[in-house]
Amino acid sequence: MSQASNTASKPAARRRDAYRLIWRWHFYAGLFCLPFVLWLATTGMIYLFKPQLEPLLERRYAHVAQGSALPASVQVAAALKAVPGGVLNAYQLPTSPVTATRILVGHGSELIRVFVDPSTAHVLSVVRENDRFMRVIFYLHGELLLGSRGSMLVELAASWTILMLITGLYLWWPRNVRLSGTLYPRLRSGSRTFWRDLHAVTGMWISMLALFLLLSGLPWTKSWGGMLHSIRQATSTTTAQDWTTGSASERAQIKAENTQPSTHDSHASMSMDMPGMDMGDMSDNTSSDYAVIDRLISVVTAQNLVPPVLIAPPSQRTPNWTARSDTDDRPRRVDLVLDAKNGSVSSRTTFAQKPLLDRVIGYGVAIHEGALFPPLNQILGVFTALGLMTLCISAVVMWWRRRPKGMLGAPPAIDNPRYPRVLIALLILLGALLPLLGASMLLVWLIERVCLSRMERARVFLGLSVG
Repeated sequence: MSQASNTASKPAARRRDAYRLIWRWHFYAGLFCLPFVLWLATTGMIYLFKPQLEPLLERRYAHVAQGSALPASVQVAAALKAVPGGVLNAYQLPTSPVTATRILVGHGSELIRVFVDPSTAHVLSVVRENDRFMRVIFYLHGELLLGSRGSMLVELAASWTILMLITGLYLWWPRNVRLSGTLYPRLRSGSRTFWRDLHAVTGMWISMLALFLLLSGLPWTKSWGGMLHSIRQATSTTTAQDWTTGSASERAQIKAENTQPSTHDSHASMSMDMPGMDMGDMSDNTSSDYAVIDRLISVVTAQNLVPPVLIAPPSQRTPNWTARSDTDDRPRRVDLVLDAKNGSVSSRTTFAQKPLLDRVIGYGVAIHEGALFPPLNQILGVFTALGLMTLCISAVVMWWRRRPKGMLGAPPAIDNPRYPRVLIALLILLGALLPLLGASMLLVWLIERVCLSRMERARVFLGLSVG
């Protein structure tokens, strides 16, 4: 009888030990990443409203009186004159007769956006691309304005947040058919139950959405995104990668776009005189250098690309004139290669023709930015961000209320634990898929085993000496 009872208790002991282990990792994950989650949720929620905020912020110099537009090459010349030493990076097709022309001017590894009145070629504003409000929010969200180090830190926090959400789902998943406390909170059971239910119910509703946002954001990061970049290079070289892995790779890409190709054939093609134009009326040679744009505009306009549409000259990155839709809804993007001599389209690449990895990431990025099916996509993003904030606040309140005096309040450890092999295998798999998470989990485990085993006060504070 005693032997049967012993055998029956082993699975229960394993489940208890597994629950305690998952609880401890959930606590550690929250301890590290809650400040980052609040930061990412706040900055991400602001960035979701880029389509609404950017026109509002640029309203002073983005609109002009309707008039007869000067040739694009004249407007480009005015923009280049406003940025000494700059080169044309891209000309953006105006979307209406009362819209100022946006011209991107390259200067080394920087982009400068010049707003030009199309009817007078008067420069309305000159703004560094990275100084624009939404670009600042973008870098605050993805790199904390710390470059590659910030990208690694954000990736580490995102990886721990993934662990926190997965372990939280296991901990709070209903073990019975009761819906209260799982799908909706119990509002009349006291404040302790309210905060517990608020945390659990919010987690149940937003965890899958939050996991998707976290995973779709990883391709931008330095480490995980760099790994994807290597995989892409090994599997496909047909088209250029249209997402960057941090500001460093973005600067390298911009620098290549701002550098003319080694041959002068493309420059010669830019200097062609256009039929019906008296090039002697130009203020200097710059406008004639880019006169080919005047012919290409009608060709590109006829393609009906989704705005914003950018026409770019030959560069070290692309040896031909190109045009592309730069819409945030990436599945609607189209890339054109243009024949400057004939004024025709040499090739057209749609999103569906891109490699599978690019398409998967493209859909993920579009959803992440709230651009795939607005405004519902934006609403879901705000719902998820507010849910993550609620999780953070409720977690801090619960921890503050239950923490023992003089202790951190971590779930107590168990002497001689027996963990299911499946659980250990899953943790190893998660650590392998998210290398920064795996390395940091191993580091935490080693600190617990090697360093803290000799520091009794620290062990008591962390709950490692309580069984």
